[in-house]
Amino acid sequence: MRYGIGIVCCTLLLSACTALRPGERTTAQADEPVVSASVRPASGSRASGTVKFTQVASRVRVDAQFSMLTPGLHGFHIHEKGDCSAPDAMSAGGHFNPYGKKHGAPDAPNSHSGDLGNLTADASGKATLTLWLDGISVSTGKDGVIGRAVIVHAGPDDLKTDPTGNSGGRVACGVIKL
Repeated sequence: MRYGIGIVCCTLLLSACTALRPGERTTAQADEPVVSASVRPASGSRASGTVKFTQVASRVRVDAQFSMLTPGLHGFHIHEKGDCSAPDAMSAGGHFNPYGKKHGAPDAPNSHSGDLGNLTADASGKATLTLWLDGISVSTGKDGVIGRAVIVHAGPDDLKTDPTGNSGGRVACGVIKL
C-alpha cells in the first residue's frame, strides 16, 4: 500500500510539472502561421528542395533543404512574383523589395526583404539553412511572402551588387503557398 501511494504521488507531481500554464504553449502546439514552397528545377538543372516560413511574433524563421545543387555557394532569394512558369524562372520577377532598399546580406540593416544570402551545397549537392528575418511576414500584405517565389541561383550572391547580388542564372524556383 505504501508503494502504491508513492507511485500515485509521483505521477501527480510529474503531471503538475509538465502541465502548461494558462496561455502557455509548446513548440508542438504552436499556432504560428506557416507557409512553404516546393522548389523545382529551372534552367536545365536538377536542383530541388523545400523552404518553410514560420511567423514567430514579429520575426520569420526560414528553414530550407535542398538537393542536387552543384557543390558550393548559391544565391538564395524571395522574388516578387509567384510565377515559376518560365523555363529559366525569369517569370518570378526581381527580388522582393517592398521598401526600395539596396541589395545586401540578410542581416544587413538596409537590404531587400527577399535577400536570404547564400546556400552552401556540400560535395553531394545537399544544402540546409535556417535563418531568422525581420521585415517580412507570413501573410499576403505589403511585406508578406505568400504568393511570392523562392529562387536558388547558379552562383554565389556577393551580398552587395544591386539589385541581384551578381548570383547568376536561376536553377530552382518554387511558389510560397499556404
